[in-house]
Formats: sequence, C-alpha cells, structure tokens
Amino acid sequence: MTQPWLEQYDAGVPKTLIYPEAPIYHLLEGATKRAPKRMALEFLGFTMNYQQLFDQARQFANALEKLGIKKGDRVAVMLPNCPQFVIAFYGAMMIGAVVVNTSPLYVARELEHQLRDSGAETLVMLNLFYPRYREIAASVPVKRVVMTSIGDYLPFPKNMLYPLKAKKDGTWVDVKPEPFIFPFKKLLEGSPTSAPKAVVHPDDLALLQYTGGTTGVPKGAMLTHRNLMSNVVSAVSWTTENMDSKGVMLGVIPFFHVYGMTVAMNMAIKSAASIILLPRFQIKDVLEAIHKHKPTMFPGVPTMYVAINNHPDIKKYDLSSIKLCLSGAAPLPLEVARTFEGLSSGRLLEGYGLTECSPCATNNPINGKYREGSIGVPIPGVELAIFSENLEPMPVGEIGEIAIAGHNVMKGYWQREDETAKCIKEIAGKRWLLTGDMARMDADGYFYIVDRKKDMIDASGFNVYPREVEEVIYKHLAVQECVVIGVPDEYRGETVKAFIVLKDGSSATAEEIIEFCKGQLASFKAPKQVEFRLELPKSLIGKILRRTLRDEEEAKHKAKKAALQT
Repeated sequence: MTQPWLEQYDAGVPKTLIYPEAPIYHLLEGATKRAPKRMALEFLGFTMNYQQLFDQARQFANALEKLGIKKGDRVAVMLPNCPQFVIAFYGAMMIGAVVVNTSPLYVARELEHQLRDSGAETLVMLNLFYPRYREIAASVPVKRVVMTSIGDYLPFPKNMLYPLKAKKDGTWVDVKPEPFIFPFKKLLEGSPTSAPKAVVHPDDLALLQYTGGTTGVPKGAMLTHRNLMSNVVSAVSWTTENMDSKGVMLGVIPFFHVYGMTVAMNMAIKSAASIILLPRFQIKDVLEAIHKHKPTMFPGVPTMYVAINNHPDIKKYDLSSIKLCLSGAAPLPLEVARTFEGLSSGRLLEGYGLTECSPCATNNPINGKYREGSIGVPIPGVELAIFSENLEPMPVGEIGEIAIAGHNVMKGYWQREDETAKCIKEIAGKRWLLTGDMARMDADGYFYIVDRKKDMIDASGFNVYPREVEEVIYKHLAVQECVVIGVPDEYRGETVKAFIVLKDGSSATAEEIIEFCKGQLASFKAPKQVEFRLELPKSLIGKILRRTLRDEEEAKHKAKKAALQT
C-alpha cells in the first residue's frame, strides 16, 4: 500500500526508524546517564533529579524481588500522578514484572474485576484508596499491599502539615499495620541501588492496560516492552524541536491512562525533560503551574483546553511558555484549538490513538497547515489503512474502518483469544488492528475520522456522523461543550439530539441552536432535539461519555413506551 503521508512530514522528522532492542526502563537509564543532575520530577514543591529517580526505581525493583515477586508477576499500581507512580512503574519493569495500571477513581466493584482478571498479587496504592480495597480484599488474589501517602513526597514543612490538613478536610485514612502491608518509603530505605538480577527482553509483556469499560467488561490490552518503546521513539521523533533535555512537561493527564503514560511520562523521560506532576486536573492549580514552572509541552484532552479557554481570570496567567500541546482521547473541535492557541504561543494539535496501539498512531505536522477536522497523518513507524467490511482497501476519499499496523500494536487481549481474533487480522501478509473507527483518507495521506461505528446515527436511512454536527455547534458563540448522539425515534428509527453546556453568562434556546445548525448542515443532520446541561458525563481523563447519555435516553424511551401501554 502507498504511504502518501510521508511527503507531509516536517523537516527533520525521519520517514523510517530503527528502534532500540531494549526494555522500556532503558529510557530512564539513558536519561540518567545523559543528565543525572537534571530535575526529573517536581511535585507540589518537592523535586527529584534523574539520578535520584533512577536510584529509587532500582531500590523499588530490588525490594519487589526480596518480597518474592518474579518476572511475569502482575503488579497493580493504583496511584495518581506523583513520584511514587514513576518509581513503581519503572521499578516493576526492571524485574520483568507486568504493571497493571489501575485507576484511582475505581469503585470497589471495578477494582475487584481488574485485580481478579489480571491475577495481580501485589498492589501499590495510596492510603486514601485503602477502604475500597478492604471491601473486596477477600475475593481478589492480592497477597501484599505496598502503601504510600501523598505526604511521603512533600517537602518540609508540607510533609508535616499534610496529615493535619487531611484530617481537617476529612480525607485522612489511617491504615493499621498488617503483615501484608509494606510502607513504600521503608521498602526503599532498606533496599540497594544495584541492578536487579532479572533479564528482560523486548518482547516480554510489560503492561496490562485495561480498556473498553464504557462498552462492556474491561479487557486487558497486553503491551510488550517493544510496543511501548517503539511508540515512545516514534512520538518523540515527531516532536524533535520541542522534546529535549531543556523541555518541561506538564504532567496533569493521568499516567494510569495509556495516553498520559506514553506522552506525558515516557516521552519526557526519553528526552531527559523535567515533568511537573499534578495529581489531578484542577483548573486553578493547572494555570498556576503553567504560570510558575513555564512548561513547554502540555498534552491533554479537549475538555482541559475548553476549561482553560473559558476561565474567567485567564488573562492573569502567562501561558506563553507552551510551545506544543498534543490533544488526544476525543475529537478536538477546531474552535477550541484556535482559541487556546490565541492564549498561548504554541500549537494545539489533534492526534489519534488507541490503548491497543500503545497508544499513538497519528498526529498533525507541527509546522504544517491546519487540515480542518483531520487527525493528521501516521507518525513514523506506524501505518494506517482504510478497509471495507470485507477487509478490502478503500479508495482515497471513501469511508471505511481504520486499521493500524506497526511495532506499537498490542500482543492481544489478556486471556481473551476470542476478542483478540475479532480485531487483529492478518491481511496481505501484515498484522492489522481493526479499530472500529470510521474514517477517510485524502490524497495527501491525511485521515479524517467520521466517528466510531457504534456512534453513527441512522436517521431514516441516512448516516449522520456526530462529529460533523458537533463541529458546527462549537462554532456557536454561546457553546462551551457539546456532544451529539442518536436517540430512539418511532418514525425515523433514530434522531439527532445535542447535549450542550453553555458558557457562563451566555444564553441560547434549543430553537436557536437548531436553526444555527440548519444553516450549515443538511436538514437530516441538524439536531431535532437539544438539551442544555450544567455539565456532561466524562471518563477518568475527561472524555465525554456518549454511552452514558445513550443509556439515559434508551431508559427514558422504554419508560415512555411502557407508560403508553398501561
């Protein structure tokens, strides 16, 4: 298959890559050799250089070995963005253990499923989350818990004041000593900084990253060291001008999500850049961190940039240090990108990827022109194609399903061969990942997602792609956020409904929004229903959840039908 996108690469971006035959923790080792005294992490006033980070990762690795954890054993890490996450991630990798990224927002039921499914016998967690674990402790395979606190890595006197403040706020959790609980800092203090004994190979399993929770039971994508390493090298090669040892990464996108892990953590460490760690997205904290620490790169999701664009005091903060923002996980409306770029001095570019491909697949050229609505072109080492339902290549400009090939594509789903077989296909001698995303490619190799297969709306036999409608709605000056779904309709089968959050101080009516859309869309695409809300349901990283809204609408429809029948 031809690769017209290669001609769109910025000067200096390689068209082919040779990847290191090394496990992912060699990123940290390499950064330490090049810049041992460079600040690696900044966390609420606490700082750590690369030599200190590398030494503590090795201490953690040796401590795990002493506890009996072997190559291939699963280690669940349930932490926000904090130094302990980075230390635990790289330390576990150093002994060939398999990290299981675990969301701190999981309720007990979700945590139980992931621990049981992965077979994790070790859990690294914040003391705040311990009550959730206690609820399900008897039904999961966990044998040991490595416990830490936010206060473990706060500078003096914050570390002394933290317990007092947490108790006052009602967020303090006392964890009583138990034989199976091992304090994080004590483990490190009694452990050497020598290289662990385990031998780790590029094709060994490195990570179980769970995905699919919004569409069914979450599945563990098996990502190898080669998958992770190749994707980091590809992504850094795309951002050559912006990612180096002088760079500063704003690490607010969660590391427990594969996007944050690769783009905010691993890319920065590959480049020996500094990471400003924020445990969660709170708009005031983010703006103050940008103003104070002058990050050069800020990966995020569209809802983060929307929040910044609409902050009432945005003019008080200096965002000019930001040179590059990579937006992923959800479609980036053009109006959002333009507004943010007007506030900073950088580019805000939409990319595309999936958990199953580690996750980066495409991005827009940093120095290229905007292609409205495009997710850009495949990054080096990654190949994309558009296939028909019969797995035949589609002509340029025709809509089909995106498929991805490259070293970044997962090994498969953990203990789910049937699910793996549905999405990994051998086509013309190459291993392809079928994404479920509908898109087209133009003659220059730019890709345009029209929507997920499951998100497409069938209104009276006409296909309506929500993204197209959303792009129009975002142009309305009163709109802050929106999402479009198909809702049940007795006459049309489905009809188009828009859910909208208005900007503070702005007003609009449903009729006004509908007429606005009719002026820019065919009549069958314009929303027939509009509902205004104070906020929209979002995932752990800020992705708007269409599924939640669809479930609500289906429940309403069923209740209405039942009422008419009685």
